[in-house]
Amino acid sequence: MRILGIDPGIASVGYAVVDYAGSRFTPVTYDTFHTPAGLTLEVRLLQIYEFLCGLIAQHRPDAMSVEELFFNTNVTTAIMVGHGRGVILLAAAKHGVPVFEYTPSQVKQAVVGYGKAEKKQVQQMVKMLLHLKEIPKPDDTADAVALAVCHAHSAKSKLLQLR
Repeated sequence: MRILGIDPGIASVGYAVVDYAGSRFTPVTYDTFHTPAGLTLEVRLLQIYEFLCGLIAQHRPDAMSVEELFFNTNVTTAIMVGHGRGVILLAAAKHGVPVFEYTPSQVKQAVVGYGKAEKKQVQQMVKMLLHLKEIPKPDDTADAVALAVCHAHSAKSKLLQLR
């Protein structure tokens, strides 16, 4: 299964394409896509959409794993991230890629085994599971890889339940 993990945003979008077969992870590509500050919101959204469409067309994922939107006190940030999530979901729909959404605690649970794990613990586990020399940087990239791992573990659990 090829999974595209996405950590949504406007200024930066973390992404990771990971192959998962026989409980083994193989990283295909991962990084963070940045939109330049100073551009209008609609231009930034267009850039995110076009980038995601290109990434999907190039790597043809079987599924997209996206962080579910949540916010505490900064509603403005949540609204901006929501705009970014919208074009990300649109790109997936345009290419027929099923989308699966996970909360941060679900990601931590699936990757580390503890829903309240620290970010550093998640990053170390991602490094170990994918046999990487370093933790992916920046944090947006590491989060996208963790989202892909989360979906692999969650999808495997769902398949086992069907037996």
